[in-house]
Amino acid sequence: MEYKFEQKISKADQQGYLEIPFNVWEICKKEGDVPAKVTIGETSFVCNLEPKGNGYYVIPISEKVLPQFQEEVYYPVTFFIMVRHAEDSPYSTTNPIRVIDGIDVIMQPHDGLCGQSCIGMLAGISLEETINVMHCSEWQATMGKMIEALDYFGIGHAEQIIYTVGRETVLPKCCIMMEKMGRYSHYLIHYDGVYYDSSLGILTEYDLSKMMGYLEILIP
Repeated sequence: MEYKFEQKISKADQQGYLEIPFNVWEICKKEGDVPAKVTIGETSFVCNLEPKGNGYYVIPISEKVLPQFQEEVYYPVTFFIMVRHAEDSPYSTTNPIRVIDGIDVIMQPHDGLCGQSCIGMLAGISLEETINVMHCSEWQATMGKMIEALDYFGIGHAEQIIYTVGRETVLPKCCIMMEKMGRYSHYLIHYDGVYYDSSLGILTEYDLSKMMGYLEILIP
């Protein structure tokens, strides 16, 4: 279902947001993470609606898109909630998108897409295809969203994240590694002794003291 209204954009710290003038919980019957396809005027993009509390959300507008809009101008807004459940997937753990027997590195075009890049490497698809499945843009690929994507693609994984917090550890043959970088986490892939980093490329060495934890990817 599409939801239409007119609203003005507020700007702060080189980013912007647009308030949704109704309670999303009540109208859309959706709580928690809310991925949406948004059109403001003639500009379309995918984002996660950001909660304000008690069922009200705002549409975040990235620094990249924001210059197209003016403050105090009311724009026509349309959005629909994008839902992709693992049970709707054509894949399963017995019929995965591919058997992981190697990794081709994906280089992110700019910061904030490392999680999506990791899923693309594991699934063997392009970054663009991965973003379309995950429905999240820069800095939004949490470990939870990556696990949802792994389930969608039928890629087996451990049931829990192992938090090492800089301690010495022996990595499994394949895993998603997580390191802390300021406010955000950075993700990369370890496969068979080699590290695949969407920012740095293919690495034969990695300082494991920087790693916060990992999620094992189960491969034959």
